[in-house]
Amino acid sequence: MSEMNKNLHSKPPAGDETRQHISTTMALDDEQRIKVLSPAMLVFRRFIRNRLAIIGVLFITAMFAFSFVGGWIMPYGESETFKKYVDMSKLYAGVTQNQDYQFVIAGEQDFPSTARAQFVLAVNNKQTDFEAQGKRYTVETISDELYVVSNLMTVAQAINVMKQYDISPAAGVSLPSDFNDAFISAIQTKADQFTAGGATYQIMLERKIYYAYKSEQLALATYNIMDLAVADAPISFEFRYQAEKAASQGQDATFSADGLNYALKVTDDTAELYRTNGSEQTLVAVLSRYVVSPLYSDVLVTIEFKDAVKQAIADGLTTFSFAQGDEAARQYTIERDNTQWIIRTVEDTLVIRAYDFPTREHWLGTDANGMDIMTRLMYGGRISLMIGFIVVLIETFIGVILGGIAGYFGKWIDNLLMRIVDIFNSIPSIPIIIIIGAVMDGMRIDPQIRMVYLMLILGVLGWPGIARLVRGQILSLREQEFMVAAEATGLSVYRRIFKHLVPNVIPQLIVISTMSLGGIILTESTLSFLGLGVKFPFASWGNIINAVSNVHVMTNYWFVWIPAGFCILITVLGFNFIGDGLRDAFDPKMKR
Repeated sequence: MSEMNKNLHSKPPAGDETRQHISTTMALDDEQRIKVLSPAMLVFRRFIRNRLAIIGVLFITAMFAFSFVGGWIMPYGESETFKKYVDMSKLYAGVTQNQDYQFVIAGEQDFPSTARAQFVLAVNNKQTDFEAQGKRYTVETISDELYVVSNLMTVAQAINVMKQYDISPAAGVSLPSDFNDAFISAIQTKADQFTAGGATYQIMLERKIYYAYKSEQLALATYNIMDLAVADAPISFEFRYQAEKAASQGQDATFSADGLNYALKVTDDTAELYRTNGSEQTLVAVLSRYVVSPLYSDVLVTIEFKDAVKQAIADGLTTFSFAQGDEAARQYTIERDNTQWIIRTVEDTLVIRAYDFPTREHWLGTDANGMDIMTRLMYGGRISLMIGFIVVLIETFIGVILGGIAGYFGKWIDNLLMRIVDIFNSIPSIPIIIIIGAVMDGMRIDPQIRMVYLMLILGVLGWPGIARLVRGQILSLREQEFMVAAEATGLSVYRRIFKHLVPNVIPQLIVISTMSLGGIILTESTLSFLGLGVKFPFASWGNIINAVSNVHVMTNYWFVWIPAGFCILITVLGFNFIGDGLRDAFDPKMKR
């Protein structure tokens, strides 16, 4: 044994002076042993012996790697939307059977709404004339669905005086030379009209006075709608009158208008109008009671398509095929609702890939907006962790300053600052945050600025706990010998508080800050879930879960909300485990 001690105390051979020193005693003052048992190493060893603390470190490391490293690796953007083409039954056009009179006015004449209403009453009462706003009109019946309304203009009046007729022309009207004789002859023969100077006049008796009226065509009243084959084709009143008159016969016919010849072909309730030039025929317009109109602005409805729709409705079909232009024939379906029809067709439509189940391309599927959920989780983790750390820094900064001042100075300063702490503790934070969130919604605050406000609000409302902790620790430390020595050496108050007192509170600050991180992340997630926190297009774990707004999504699309909830669970558990481990490691009474 003595030989062994002798060898241990012997000097190292020449050339080995630089060899690392190896402790040879068990004394407590041995320099290597003192180095091993330093406070920092002691805390570290106690911490790593805590299995839950190590698990917490692994959890947080994994979440940081997932959020910050994963976002760089993923090929997708945070707000990138994915779409796909699918065959979708889409509304295409609507068809309505006209039930009201359509008025075609001749030239630039006026046919007011009151006169139109009186016309309808006159037709219903089978009257041949009516009066509106001091003007007289006549109604000529062409068919049950076609009427010609004419404007009657008074040209003269005749009064019977001693069996002699005194004829007075209307102001500003010049009468032909044979007008008087023809007028008197018509009165004596009790005729309704007469001809003079090549014009036809109407006679009406009112209060023993005969009035002569000149009739002028004013408007057509018809149930038909005219669809032009050429959008800007000039259609005159004469053309429409002759076309409607020919169509009212219900059979193929020919007519002339404006010096041109036309042919009319009738099929069921539709009449096609062709301009004829020898053997050549050009489709000009189509008359029918059906109004075919597109349901979307990007849908082009041609006159050929309208003809196909009208023919299908007339044949009682529920489906028909039609090819527009160079496109292949497409299948259309017809749905009827009384006097209305809806035309649908199946189109290759670009849609958002909402709620796609997990695939090799999207490992966790897509959300309601067609965004990759895993990418959103990564970027959401960045925001949730960033908010947690920044809020803790704000809380710690305010709490350390106010708590340090209150604990060191005491007396009325301590009293004042603690009353401020009591006031902040009494503030209902959730209602305040809800009100501020509603105000920001009303002001349409930018989502990025909104996150800054959220962090400031949470930090300002959360510092009182840290202030109380710092105050309590400094109250017990300021009376110790090292502070008496610091005061005796003439150190400033600032250095005494922030160079000697606050550093002694850092272990407790680390513990409470670490354990607060989990709570802040939960608070942010809750606020985002309620729509008061982080707003779209930015992601956070809370507003990802907020997308699950109904039972159907929750039960059928688990991949939307379970991963976000799992990330929150792992992160909060990790911070809590680390906080517990640090608390135990800093406690000198712990035996681990």
